[in-house]
Amino acid sequence: MTVRFFILAPALVLSLVSLAASPARAQDATMKICSEKWQAAKASGSAGDTNWPKFLAACRAGQASRSEAPAKAVPVPAAVAQAPADSPPAGAGSVSRPAVFPAAVAAKYADLSPTQARRKTCSDQYQSNKAGDSNGGLRWMEKGGGYWSQCNSRLKG
Repeated sequence: MTVRFFILAPALVLSLVSLAASPARAQDATMKICSEKWQAAKASGSAGDTNWPKFLAACRAGQASRSEAPAKAVPVPAAVAQAPADSPPAGAGSVSRPAVFPAAVAAKYADLSPTQARRKTCSDQYQSNKAGDSNGGLRWMEKGGGYWSQCNSRLKG
């Protein structure tokens, strides 16, 4: 049990760090774009009496509205059953698509223990769902039951 923890803990930490770094990269890109626009506006004299904080707020709002374009639909494999999430978590906002769960444990994980096979199958589906926004607003783990909890329950039968 402790050996598994020491093997899985670093992997979990690394995945959380990479997820936390994603918004920072987007903010850096937005800041760079806005900074370039500010420098161009100052050079051309079109900035007028606007200061940097006001300009930055307006620029970020413009960048956010551009990034909210709808994502392309990702084809779902035939072996996947589509089922709505029981109840989206509070504060998740309006969920555009229901969560997609695997219909059965993937054959490539047949040599693993049943728990590991379910976890890896659910993880594979969760990662493919993230690209197409098909997780129904669920996070992998959250209080009250996230994607893993619901997927595991469905695969246990």
